[in-house]
Amino acid sequence: MKKIFCSLAIASLLAVNASFAQKPLTENDFYQLRTLPLPEDAILEVGGMTILPDGRMAVATRRGEIWMIENPYQKDGTQPYYKRFAQGLHEPLGLTYRNGSFYTSNRGELTKITDEDGDGRADVYEAVTSLPIVGNYHEYSYGPVFDADGNMLVTLNVGWVGYGASLTKWRGWLVKISPEGKIEPISAGLRSPSSYLINSSGDLFYSENQGDWVASGKVSQLKKGSFNGHGESLKWTSDPASPLKLTKDQLPDTGEPVATAGEKIPHYQYPACWFPHVLMGISTAGMVEDVNGYLGPHFKGQYFVGDQGHSKVMRMQLEKVNGEYQGACFPFREGWASGLLRLEWGLDGSLVGGMTSRGWSSTGKAPYAIQRLVWSGKTPFEMQEIHSKPDGFEIVFTKPVDKETAANPANYKVASFTYKYHHQYGSPIINTEESGIKGIVVSADGRKARLVLDGSFRKHYIYEIKPEGVKSADQESVLHPVGYYTLNAVAPGDQVAASQFTPFKATAAPMNHEHGAMQASTGKTASTGKATTNSKKRVTEMPADWAAPDQVLTIGTKPGLKFDVTELQVKAGSKVKLVFNNNDDMTHNCVIVAPGSVDEVGQKAIGLGLKGPDMQYVPNSPKVLFHTNLLQPESSESLYFTAPTQPGTYTYVCTYPGHHTLMQGKLVIVK
Repeated sequence: MKKIFCSLAIASLLAVNASFAQKPLTENDFYQLRTLPLPEDAILEVGGMTILPDGRMAVATRRGEIWMIENPYQKDGTQPYYKRFAQGLHEPLGLTYRNGSFYTSNRGELTKITDEDGDGRADVYEAVTSLPIVGNYHEYSYGPVFDADGNMLVTLNVGWVGYGASLTKWRGWLVKISPEGKIEPISAGLRSPSSYLINSSGDLFYSENQGDWVASGKVSQLKKGSFNGHGESLKWTSDPASPLKLTKDQLPDTGEPVATAGEKIPHYQYPACWFPHVLMGISTAGMVEDVNGYLGPHFKGQYFVGDQGHSKVMRMQLEKVNGEYQGACFPFREGWASGLLRLEWGLDGSLVGGMTSRGWSSTGKAPYAIQRLVWSGKTPFEMQEIHSKPDGFEIVFTKPVDKETAANPANYKVASFTYKYHHQYGSPIINTEESGIKGIVVSADGRKARLVLDGSFRKHYIYEIKPEGVKSADQESVLHPVGYYTLNAVAPGDQVAASQFTPFKATAAPMNHEHGAMQASTGKTASTGKATTNSKKRVTEMPADWAAPDQVLTIGTKPGLKFDVTELQVKAGSKVKLVFNNNDDMTHNCVIVAPGSVDEVGQKAIGLGLKGPDMQYVPNSPKVLFHTNLLQPESSESLYFTAPTQPGTYTYVCTYPGHHTLMQGKLVIVK
């Protein structure tokens, strides 16, 4: 009996150990988030953030204050200490410390702030210069960043009047401001340039959000005299101070591919790295370069980019080909508490994230937060880098691969796509084409896999590369098996000889499809774009057996991810006509869901991935009762439905990824 008991115990223990061994690794196994406790009497909606030489953290809030944080690293388990340093600012969205003073961009002023008597509170507020503004809510100002000569660089958001508009001089530009306050325009075509940095090579980059003229999130190099795509800023190029003379009527506003449109535009700067909308994030924001390998030596020299809407950090690797930057982005760490706007390196090597979600919805549900990301010391199995080669791509892995899985083309997927260039908001993915793999060469050390592709390469396209079936030598799966490489130029060099790999017949066929999320939602009438969800849930013409609706509802949108009405009442079983007007500067839909299901439906919409655009980001769920299509700004759609017979509080919500946590209203069904 004892032998039987021991055998069972050993078998049980082995089973438990096996279950632990088979448990998939997660981001948290390698990178842990640590949340700073915040004082109850402060609303720390982070707009700017910087780390002082003594290790203290300074935070500028969207409410117009600057707070000093001592012991932000919580040494030995002790708590941080907060003290308000300055107040009375106007939504500062940047913060820099230099020579004993803080510098911050308010809405309409670049301000220098100094504590002259050393009591820990600001004494002197000096206007370095006024920043151009007419008072439009969308006229944000970001920065500054100091250049090597002591000048201050500031980026200026365009306004919004139903479209992005440069309502006063140099809105939509990068400007350089001398220590004496003189403004010099540098680069045009910016929309919402919320973050920028000078890298270790002295080159300047900025992150951009999707919007009108901007197909998707991106990171681009900023050069003097360059044009970055948004047409409204060009109204000031006739000014003698403008470094370029391009005009808006020179832009091919036709919806042709960005890949070819850019070649027709003088001074056009192609993005160094596209961050495909929804596939990676929805609102690229703060970014930092890891010159010290703080998050692991395998990522030293790479960049980390925050996404405000998806509350995540993404990773970016750049290389120069023919003198221009290009490279790849990868998922990195999700699950931050709020919308990531600012990133900085702590003196302990942690990645500090400053967050806010007010008016800008985020998947992280906290209204604001500060967290630190700490590397565990363990190395994840990842695509460390992707490099362009004359006949394909080379993937560098963080660990040696299992050579059998790495040499099998069936374990990879490669496809390319681009976007439209036009004044409309965002763009569908267009011209998608899969690439066949002729063969693969795995390096002797198992760290590299050279993919030789079939066919020609498409310049200025985005290549999606997925090593989904590749395993490490220890049989780990790739933690994030997808990367998006922006191919501005094919790298020169020697091609792989056919004798170096076992040839495989290329089986991929061109798809050449266009996702329909935004195709027809561009006018004053309702969208007629393709919708693959149940058509009974979207009836846009009055049913023939109705004499008239019993009730007509109208719902509009407002800036800040809001419906213009937050509660409506309908009689159970009545015939309803709902008119949805999208007056906002973003794409929205209106989806009516069952009571208590809004979070479930919203998360399912985020999880649709590549299927999302064709499905209007409306998941196939019984919890979805009725829905419109996605509508472009200044569009409308009418929806006809019979109200539920069961009284209760239902929800209408926008299920576009990142919107559902804020953009909600109550539909109360009464007897």
